[in-house]
Amino acid sequence: VQLQASGGGLVQTGGSLRLSCAASGSFRSINDMGWYRQAPGKQRELVADITPGGSTNYLDSVKGRFTISRDNAKNTVYLQMNSLEPEDTAVYYCKAKAFVGVWGSEYPYWGQGTLVTVSS
Repeated sequence: VQLQASGGGLVQTGGSLRLSCAASGSFRSINDMGWYRQAPGKQRELVADITPGGSTNYLDSVKGRFTISRDNAKNTVYLQMNSLEPEDTAVYYCKAKAFVGVWGSEYPYWGQGTLVTVSS
C-alpha cells in the first residue's frame, strides 16, 4: 500500500492550504485515515482522523480551523486548513489503516510527508 501526499507549501498567517493523500496498491479496503504532524524538535502528533463512515476526531488546537474529509471511492483523505498560524508549521504525514492479504489483516501505512510552513 502506498500513500501519496500533496498540497503542502508556504503560506502567510491566516491563509489556507488543502492537503490530499491517496492510497494505492493492493488492499481489500481502507479503514481509518488521518493526518499527523511533526514540528522540529517535537513529537509527531495526531491532527485529525476519520473513519470510513465519516466520524472525525481533531487535535484541540485545530478545531474550528481544520476539516478532514475523505472520498472512499478514491481512497483519498483531505485536510482543509484555514486560519493557519505559525504554530501549524510542520511536516504533515497521512496515515491509513488498510486490510490486506488473504486474511484481511489490518496494518498501518504512512505517506512520505509534506511540509507546511506558515510565515508570520
